[in-house]
Amino acid sequence: MLVRVKLFAALAQRSGRSELPVEVPSGATVGELRDAVARADPSLEPMLKSVLVAVNHDFAPAEQVLRPEDEVALIPPVSGGDATLFELVDEPISVERVVARVANPSAGAVVVFLGMVREFTGGRRTRDIEYDAYREMAEKKLAEIGAQVALRWPQARLAITHRLGRLGIGEISVVIAVATPHRPEAFEAARFAIDTLKEIVPIWKKEISTDGEVWI
Repeated sequence: MLVRVKLFAALAQRSGRSELPVEVPSGATVGELRDAVARADPSLEPMLKSVLVAVNHDFAPAEQVLRPEDEVALIPPVSGGDATLFELVDEPISVERVVARVANPSAGAVVVFLGMVREFTGGRRTRDIEYDAYREMAEKKLAEIGAQVALRWPQARLAITHRLGRLGIGEISVVIAVATPHRPEAFEAARFAIDTLKEIVPIWKKEISTDGEVWI
């Protein structure tokens, strides 16, 4: 079965082409496709561990079976090696610094989402919030959100900074900044980023209230 794999950014530059024809057996999985890509173009092998695979415009798990009509793409890390686009910090977040990471001459809109520590949750009065995370996995998942945003909104530039540790009422827990040429895409991408962060990034918070503590 012939699969035409789309290449982008550093992958396309290294391979010298934007599409790579790859032969795989019928019933091959996404995981097996990676090995086939390495055989078809050995120059890409060092980069394949850090790429995501998209099938028909959605990210695909390694066990997903490929079909002849599938559109397959390899998505390289979108940060270009700049880890500060997706980071966890232990100190107060500078909103201006996060915005500066995405601002660019093509951006006609920059949308910024701020997550704040609120005083009341479900009728309970919060005194403080404590955030904890599986750091290595959380940073990888934040970058994965960046890759998903790049796939859905190719002209968008995204940065996410999440704070860990103990925060008081009114302090900023997360900043998401998205820059796009037009405002609808910026709003959509920002909403997608925070919703996905809540779903897949291993960050937990302990709500410390006047009548006890509870991990969320």
